[in-house]
Amino acid sequence: MFVADCFDVNEKGHLTIGGCDTVGLAEEYGTPLYVMDEMTIRQACRLYQKSFQENYDGHGMAFYASKALNCKELCRIVAEEGLGLDVVSGGELYTALKAGFDPEKIHFHGNNKTQDELNMALDNGVGVIVMDNLDEMKRLDQLAAEKGVTAQVSMRIKPGIDAHTHSFIRTGQIDSKFGFALETGEALEAAKAAIASKNLNLKEIHCHIGSQIFDIDPFVLAAEVMMGFRKQIKDVTGVTVECMNLGGGFGIKYTDRDHPQPYNAYMSTVAKAVKAKAKEYDMPVPFICLEPGRSIVGESGITLYTVGSVKVIPKIRTYVSIDGGMTDNPRYALYKSSYLAVIADKAGQPAVEKVTIAGKCCESGDLIQEDAMIQEAAPGDTLAVFSTGAYNYSMSSNYNRIPKPPIVMVKAGSSRVIVKRETYDDLIKNDV
Repeated sequence: MFVADCFDVNEKGHLTIGGCDTVGLAEEYGTPLYVMDEMTIRQACRLYQKSFQENYDGHGMAFYASKALNCKELCRIVAEEGLGLDVVSGGELYTALKAGFDPEKIHFHGNNKTQDELNMALDNGVGVIVMDNLDEMKRLDQLAAEKGVTAQVSMRIKPGIDAHTHSFIRTGQIDSKFGFALETGEALEAAKAAIASKNLNLKEIHCHIGSQIFDIDPFVLAAEVMMGFRKQIKDVTGVTVECMNLGGGFGIKYTDRDHPQPYNAYMSTVAKAVKAKAKEYDMPVPFICLEPGRSIVGESGITLYTVGSVKVIPKIRTYVSIDGGMTDNPRYALYKSSYLAVIADKAGQPAVEKVTIAGKCCESGDLIQEDAMIQEAAPGDTLAVFSTGAYNYSMSSNYNRIPKPPIVMVKAGSSRVIVKRETYDDLIKNDV
């Protein structure tokens, strides 16, 4: 029934996470409340580490894509598990540095990094700066020259693969705001320019084909395309690029309709393709990087709400209104994303009601889910929404001047706050 092993139902019939009663957590910390299970996060990290050992003899590294959820405690956990970190803004980088994360194990992404962000990356010795376009390359080259340093860089490549169709269109993704295009020759010209620069060291080539992908074939095709580009760079310039970053996008379970592949299934299949191409091209196997984000934290998290009212519109629908909504989870409003929900007080009972879970914002589209099957709901009940560990807190807002919820981490029956609940004073602290 549940999306991860950290969830269960106790003797009271209440939903538990990491050995903690979710109804008790809601009473202790208030709602809305994000809750994360630490061991589920650590186990995901360890599965990636183990898979690199099994498939690449340890010649690779996972970089947690922190845009999924970035906070100091999560940076610390990722560091303890031996992963690198992928950041996409000055704010994410600042958080990582304040958490004590090793800057040499950070990759800095983004399609339009500001001059301040580039300076911040160079001044703090970020391991790899992922270049997105020629204008950014020129700015970075100039800044590195001014500082008298050599910037370690990667290039984001558009491999021409649409992972969200089953045709795997090779040129379908040329229309993207991210990266250098292969089809036009732009990527090769950029690689030649980076290699010719005295202030840049082209350490890596990178691609990312999408998100929440369940099929393995698009990842294999992307790896083969990138290996071909690596060979092209070698043929034209004589330089063998050391690293190849194949991005992230591995799917997780949101509902029973989702059937994600085990991480090692991705890794082993892609590794065979990479090694086959390396042999075909008579080139060394590159150091492989991946950027899992959602698959590290997504299934470890839930959001707890308090039901405020149940509004029955005969023969139309039933609205179950909660004390959160699109401010803490905008993904349904944005993407119509599917979620599993339960009444945490009655998790051991069958789901018998089809309802629309409605948020409290002054927007008709502020919904968490439509046609959701849940237990019979009543005012005061605790409602839990699963798989909210990724792209919920990180995409949250203060629309309608609603404070952001806290994040509580649980482990083996104990709980602690890792991000405090915002107050009304926090909302006005920058007002003048």
